[in-house]
Amino acid sequence: MTDSLLYVLGAFVLIQLFYYLFIFTRLAFYGKSTNYGNEAPGVTVLVCAWNEKENLTELLPLLDAQEYPEFEVILLDDRSDDGSEDFMRENIHSWKNIRYIRINDEFAHVTPKKYALTVGMKQAKFPVALMTDADCRPNSLHWITAMTSQINEDKNIVIGFSPYEKESGLLNWFIRCETFYAAVQYLSFSLWGLTYMGVGRNIMYKTQVFFANKGFYRHRHIMGGDDDIFLNEVSTSSNTAIAIEPESFVYSKPKTTWSGWLRQKRRHLAVSQFYRKRNKVMLGILSASHVAVWLLGLLTLAYALVSKDILLLQELGIVVGVRWFIQWVLFFIINRKLDNTVEWFSFLFMDFAFFIYYVFFGFFVMTRRKPRTSWN
Repeated sequence: MTDSLLYVLGAFVLIQLFYYLFIFTRLAFYGKSTNYGNEAPGVTVLVCAWNEKENLTELLPLLDAQEYPEFEVILLDDRSDDGSEDFMRENIHSWKNIRYIRINDEFAHVTPKKYALTVGMKQAKFPVALMTDADCRPNSLHWITAMTSQINEDKNIVIGFSPYEKESGLLNWFIRCETFYAAVQYLSFSLWGLTYMGVGRNIMYKTQVFFANKGFYRHRHIMGGDDDIFLNEVSTSSNTAIAIEPESFVYSKPKTTWSGWLRQKRRHLAVSQFYRKRNKVMLGILSASHVAVWLLGLLTLAYALVSKDILLLQELGIVVGVRWFIQWVLFFIINRKLDNTVEWFSFLFMDFAFFIYYVFFGFFVMTRRKPRTSWN
């Protein structure tokens, strides 16, 4: 029994090491490539908002002040009733690059945000669209420049990074951990030629890509997916770039309650079922092997302690130690690239937290009901 446990554990560790050494290393050792020498394309920044007056008072001046040759910002106000319309009417003339579009209608066949983004795409003056959300804040006045530095004739899509602001508490720590590990995955997979998602808080693509693929038409009725399902459809192994310079980051305000975070995760999980099959398989194997390593590791540890098998304890230590060491080194390097999103000394705790997370949401996926649709 001891040999069988250790062999099976070793097999799952090898699966994990495949992801670490052949996929995640692409991000860890990625050399930032830029095209600053190329002519800067005109950019339309699209911001969708629903009852976001307080955030707009902070965000719009930051966007208007971006240092970029030619750009515009279109605020798409989706039926807000918190005074956003009055605020925009009163202040629109004080900004030189801001345009305001009020959306008063809602349609049963398309979700509100996708309709708003589609309106924005049709109204865009420039050939490149850059998306963010009202609760986000660019990390610098060179955000647009940093994102467009990755776009060229071949690269039509640029995936950016959007970390959450650091606050106190367990929830904030876990949100930052999840955001970091999700970025490790989608950025690494993109460099591997298997792009499956970006984050709508910081994503750029040419408008021709949007219209050539009929926009969000195929998934217009699904709440969410304007970033990940869309990229699943339009990305290829050669048309997508990533931006990981600090100037390209967009910080976002995290959820402050577990209930709010759970609602957000349910929406994300509901969207992931529409990924391409190969993406679901690759991500499923990664998370399943993670759970298996912890389950088999804990089972082997319990057996070794009960039977007082010192040799088994040593062998177990070597197997899991190799995995943790390689994981720690790679995460440490990537974390430095991503503005130290997570405290380096908490990587082991993060690894265990994801074990609990995968088990919990694995049970949820099997028992879930159709999610309610909402903006946030």
